[in-house]
Amino acid sequence: MRQSFLASIRFKVFFTLLQLVAASSVTPGFAQQTPSSLPLLFDARERLAKPDLSSLVRLRFLTSVDFPPFNFTDQNGKLAGFNIDLAREICDELEVAAKCEIQALPFADLKEALAASQGDAVIAGLAVTSDLRKQFTFTRPYLMLPARFVRNAKAEINGNTSASLSGRPVGVVKATVHEAMLAAFFPAIKAVPFENKEAMLTALKDGKVDAAFADALQLSFWVSSQASAKCCALFDGPYLSEQFLGEGMTIMLRQNDGVLTAALDHALAALSRNGRLQEIYLRYFPYGLF
Repeated sequence: MRQSFLASIRFKVFFTLLQLVAASSVTPGFAQQTPSSLPLLFDARERLAKPDLSSLVRLRFLTSVDFPPFNFTDQNGKLAGFNIDLAREICDELEVAAKCEIQALPFADLKEALAASQGDAVIAGLAVTSDLRKQFTFTRPYLMLPARFVRNAKAEINGNTSASLSGRPVGVVKATVHEAMLAAFFPAIKAVPFENKEAMLTALKDGKVDAAFADALQLSFWVSSQASAKCCALFDGPYLSEQFLGEGMTIMLRQNDGVLTAALDHALAALSRNGRLQEIYLRYFPYGLF
């Protein structure tokens, strides 16, 4: 998840878009989206037991600073982002805020640091893989990163579902999970491959393709930024697929930390039910992914 995301987007460009949205500098218009709700990943009727953490000395979250809007440093040099706020809410929910620490390390060092007990949990958008599961355990997902279509406003698309794109040119970045997903889910669509995201979005903006298919996170910021010039809007979806997009965002822990894993799952379920997870989501994704 994270590896493919970082391979397709540059930090400075994305952070600029984040600042534009956060500062409400986007001109209202066609490109803006109505904020959408975060899908409930925990059954509202499910009650996960809260383990006894009275013997917990401290809870150390490890993260990085190169994955905005999930984890980054703000203008004052402080840790910020969706994952940072979520870690703090988890600590509050577990009533261990006084014992909580959040430390930023280079992304490449996170797995080794956790294995060496330099921290207790990694919250940094690390993709779950079969190899990692041999060494670590993971909480339940707290956020899915879907795929979405984005359409050009001037394209004559008759309908508001993916079926109306049948036979029409839709851009996609070649050799990505989204290209494979588009072919598997929508074989009737005429896929037009591009070398990179920038070329795909330029073609969409210029009307050379009617729509594009890509990561909803990137698309939601682009359509709401000045870069899109109000040309386009998110269209249909969202589309989720564990096969192509992974298991979603989770927290990684050591395999022998079963009590702490259960505690974090309890906190995530509680935050999902009481709406605080939704509040954090809308704070960083004002135009929604879903």
